Amino acid sequence: MQQVYLDHAATTPVRREVLEVMQRHFAEVYGNPSSIHRAGRQASVLLERSRETLAGLLNARPGEIIFTSGGTESDNAAVRGIALARRAMTGADRLLVSAIEHKAVLETVEEMRDRFGFKLDLLPVDREGLVSLDDVARALGDGRDVALVSVMYANNEIGTIEPIAEIGSLCRSLNVPFHTDAVQAGGKLPLDVEALQVDALSLGAHKFYGPKGVGLLYLRSGAPFWPQMTGGGQERGRRAGTENVPLIAAMAKALELAEQERNDEEQRLRTLRDYLIGALLESVDGVQLTGAREKRLANHASFVVEGAEAEGMLIALDLAGIAASSGSACASGANRPSHVLEAIGLSPHLAAGALRFSLGRDTTAADIDYVLTVLPEIVKRVRS
Repeated sequence: MQQVYLDHAATTPVRREVLEVMQRHFAEVYGNPSSIHRAGRQASVLLERSRETLAGLLNARPGEIIFTSGGTESDNAAVRGIALARRAMTGADRLLVSAIEHKAVLETVEEMRDRFGFKLDLLPVDREGLVSLDDVARALGDGRDVALVSVMYANNEIGTIEPIAEIGSLCRSLNVPFHTDAVQAGGKLPLDVEALQVDALSLGAHKFYGPKGVGLLYLRSGAPFWPQMTGGGQERGRRAGTENVPLIAAMAKALELAEQERNDEEQRLRTLRDYLIGALLESVDGVQLTGAREKRLANHASFVVEGAEAEGMLIALDLAGIAASSGSACASGANRPSHVLEAIGLSPHLAAGALRFSLGRDTTAADIDYVLTVLPEIVKRVRS
């Protein structure tokens, strides 16, 4: 049976070159980078070289890179750390985030509201999932009472790409800190933090063919920040805990390779994506594309299928050798409809039929043809 993996938005396989880096350094560079002996210095050198590589890829300074356990920790650290520090400095207590943020941001700002008394404003999105710059400007006002703005670069469920640079310009003109969850954008979209005009940016390595369990937070020099993990002086006092140097080196290698190939791979994946979208909309009645048609990730195709529940379709696809998703892998098992699909105006009935295909480096036209061969019959069976 043919095996087709189309769930790269959930996680990607570790590249062979990245695995080799990780394995080599687990075996050879085992010292604690905070130790002063030879083994510790060796680890420290590798840690800082990796930091320099990643900073260069983001057009940042090495000191602006904080290593974390992944995208979720980076999001949590940015939201809590910046908002609490800015409120202490200025009294600003309002949080502005889009209605379609990942739960790593949404649940964090809800906690900030419920436990710490912050005010929370959700920025609406249109039917394609796009945030309006006019809405952002109105919500910002003069910016004096805004502790933080957070809008994700690209949505994990519907693939829509937000106007981050334009939002960043608005925030910077008012001196309001701006964070973007760029976890889905890593390796797929430009990550130049100066061009994006962000004060903080979150990445997770396993979205761009690196290992799970490691990520980074870019934090602009001078941005307000209170560390959320304490108990050591690592990461210049901003994130306590011994750094996992082999995983960090692997992340640097993964992003370096992804950036080298990004333009060519984007073109290839966009062609396959558009073929899948066009053929599926034509071959199956009652299928609707979710998210923006053009302003979407090149590897991302998401739909709702009227009258067919996602669970039944995913099980049948899996039995046919196809790995796909109904949306956020982090929310699998949830009983309520996706907050993202609700935000773009879909009914619970339609949202129950959410289906997401996310392509990757190994995806071929033959893989897409196979999906298009088996999916219409699967939809027919699930509907019946």
